[in-house]
Amino acid sequence: MTNREAHEFARKRGVSPLLYRIVRALTLAFMRLWFRLEIQGAEHIPRRGAAIICPNHKSFWDAFFVGAATTRPLRYMAKTELIEGPFGSLLVRLGAFPVKRGQSDREALQTARHLLEQGELLVIFPEGTRVRDPERLGQPHRGAGRLAIETQAPIVPAAIAGSDHLFLGPLPKPRKVRVAFGRPLPPPPVPATPDAAREFVDRALWPRVEVEYRRLRERRGLLATIFALLGLGGYTLLRKRRR
Repeated sequence: MTNREAHEFARKRGVSPLLYRIVRALTLAFMRLWFRLEIQGAEHIPRRGAAIICPNHKSFWDAFFVGAATTRPLRYMAKTELIEGPFGSLLVRLGAFPVKRGQSDREALQTARHLLEQGELLVIFPEGTRVRDPERLGQPHRGAGRLAIETQAPIVPAAIAGSDHLFLGPLPKPRKVRVAFGRPLPPPPVPATPDAAREFVDRALWPRVEVEYRRLRERRGLLATIFALLGLGGYTLLRKRRR
């Protein structure tokens, strides 16, 4: 599927409802079982009307982890290479539309604006690309802020922890993945200038994402410490019994 065809499909036809429900049900079952997916704050995702969900980005699977938190079909940007690849047609029918990375893509922004004006639920990864280092987040771009101000759609800050390095070759690792959503942020009623979009992202959106991400990471570290102590205690008790 070409970029032009993908954008036209996204604007005029959108998600294939039956296909989306089938794929969501299958992936949700797998993610609950294999990745022990934990979702927090899903009630903050609006049940109707336009909204933009903005999580950090560690894995190709991140859009699916976000989709597991709501029955509403998601629309999301995917890099052009994925849309032009062998599974591009499937991804477009599951809500994706192409975006050219590393440059201002007016057509992608136009499609996103059109979807929001139609009351859709849009996912945008402000970092623009995957940042695989689990210890840090990337620098956010201002595109999500611009779209929010232009359409007055609220932004839902979100964080995903544990999705980095999910696969060992072609095989998925049995890891713990957590997703958290914050309260929606209403965009300021100001002109959608570059400075206004940047300020909204840097001062309102991204600090919330960072806080949620650090919280998820700290909880993971705390649980690991507890399990390690329990394991050490059990080993000590076993040695005493043997003596």
